[in-house]
Amino acid sequence: MCRWAAYIGDPVFLEDIVSAPCHSLIAQSHCAHEAKTATNADGFGLAWYGERPEPGFFRDILPAWSDPNLKSLCRQIRSSLFLAHVRASTGGATSRVNCHPFINGRWSFMHNGQIGNFDKIRRKLEARLGDRLYDQIEGTTDSELFFLLMVENGLASDPFGAATRAAACVISTQRACGVEANLKLTAAFADGEVLHAVRYTTHGNAPTLYTRSLGSGRCVVSEPFDRDGSGWQSVPPSSYVAVSREGIAIHPFAPEKAELALTA
Repeated sequence: MCRWAAYIGDPVFLEDIVSAPCHSLIAQSHCAHEAKTATNADGFGLAWYGERPEPGFFRDILPAWSDPNLKSLCRQIRSSLFLAHVRASTGGATSRVNCHPFINGRWSFMHNGQIGNFDKIRRKLEARLGDRLYDQIEGTTDSELFFLLMVENGLASDPFGAATRAAACVISTQRACGVEANLKLTAAFADGEVLHAVRYTTHGNAPTLYTRSLGSGRCVVSEPFDRDGSGWQSVPPSSYVAVSREGIAIHPFAPEKAELALTA
């Protein structure tokens, strides 16, 4: 499983979250506390919003702790909205195109979790994409495909509905293929204006998700980046989070209901 962190608010240097804190995202890349695997060494990535609608992004296959370019970029870049990710692969080669975040137009997306039996249902899920989006697939991960399913399901105009419908699509496809419904989804995505996040699993424990104010802004993270973890609020499982500069809203996330509609 992976580790990630996101921020929205007044511009801050990326290092304030990614590299400077005692349990920063870079520290979590080699010593995570709340992941199944403590080491997240299969690449890293950043997506940040600035003066243009589309995010800038940087990804590489080195472990985050060993790339001096990452620390230098984080020290120099200020942003009012950014996503950062360190990867522990659950499938797919270690390559730049498989590193998060993924970008589509003004949208960025990163994920901690897994689509169960992905190798058995991948082709069925790909068939849910129109030709334009299918041609945009670059890597081999379940995360990228899930993101494109969200785009296909109306991400531009209805982020909550798109995430719900994409998750329902995965669950219904698993069941149609005769495999257990198995989806772990703790993801963050943004369009430059609002930061969205989901914490959900079909069974077992959902990957962790926390939120906390940082000055006039707000962080959403896989795990706290300070030593004592004080001030962090755990987001309940089966929740959808939307954070704007005006505040935060948390709603129930129940793709099972949409899945029933798909199979009715």
